[in-house]
Order: sequence, then C-alpha cells, then structure tokens
Amino acid sequence: MKIIEALKKTKDLQVKLEDLKKKVSQYCTIQSIETPVYGTQQPEKIKEWLQGYGDIVKEILKLRVAIQRTNLATQVSIELGGKQVTKSIAEWIHRRKDLALLDQQVWSALGDRGLKEGILQNSQGDKVEVKLQRFWNPTERDEKLELYRSEPSRIDATLEVINAVTDIIE
Repeated sequence: MKIIEALKKTKDLQVKLEDLKKKVSQYCTIQSIETPVYGTQQPEKIKEWLQGYGDIVKEILKLRVAIQRTNLATQVSIELGGKQVTKSIAEWIHRRKDLALLDQQVWSALGDRGLKEGILQNSQGDKVEVKLQRFWNPTERDEKLELYRSEPSRIDATLEVINAVTDIIE
C-alpha cells in the first residue's frame, strides 16, 4: 500500500467510525413503550457495532504507525537554493508545517529599523554625518527570504509524488 492510499484509507475509516458512533448513540437505549428497531437482536447489534468500532480504531492505529515508520525511514532530496537537501519525509513535514516559516520570520526581522542616514544635529548643536551600520548582509537576507518563502511549495510538490509512489513500511 502506498502512503497516499494509507492516508485516504485512514480518512475513510474515520467516516465509518462516525457512522458507527451515531448508530450506537441512536439505538443503545429505548423507553419501555418503544419497539426496538432491530427487534430482539438490538443488544447484539450494539455489541457488534462496539466491536467493529474497536477494530477500526486498531486499524487506524496500525496505518498511522506504518505511515510514521515510513516517514522516518524514507529519505527525500529536494532542491533548495540551488542545492540538493536530503531529509526524511518526517523532517520535511515539520519543515512544511512551521519550521520554514520560523526561519523566514527571523530573516524578515533584519532591517534598518526605520533609522535614516544623513546630516543630523547632535546635542551640542553640531552637524554630524550619520551612516547606518548594518550587522547583516542585505543580499544574503533577500536570498534567505526567497528560499524560505518557496520552501513549503517545493516540499508540497515533492511529497505529493513521494506519497503516491512510496510503499508504507508495515
């Protein structure tokens, strides 16, 4: 089974869980003046649904663990900034989730802070030439910003293909 198939099967199983939960909730108790919808088999139906629910939860767990195992074991290379970067699927997922954005945010914090260059008057009334002293490289900042802005879409594109062709490790 491919990763994408396992992900979709997990979603389908969750829909089945919701259906069973509704049935259990709806038919688990009646008033003495009501007739059971499933007749004398209603108690067995409830037990059957509860058992089925538990079995589906176990299947979802099995699939999720297999996906995690696969994500940790499978190395994927993505070109970023003109270089091939290799990480596990799990690492790429974390980069995509929020880590690339965190890197982008720190590089976005680099700036001139609204400070100006020019001729200013100091406290003694003398005119003084003021220049900005940057402790960072604007070219490097721009390159890093573009790198971290584009990283999530590159990850998405690559993992879509990887998820479609990679077998899960059971």
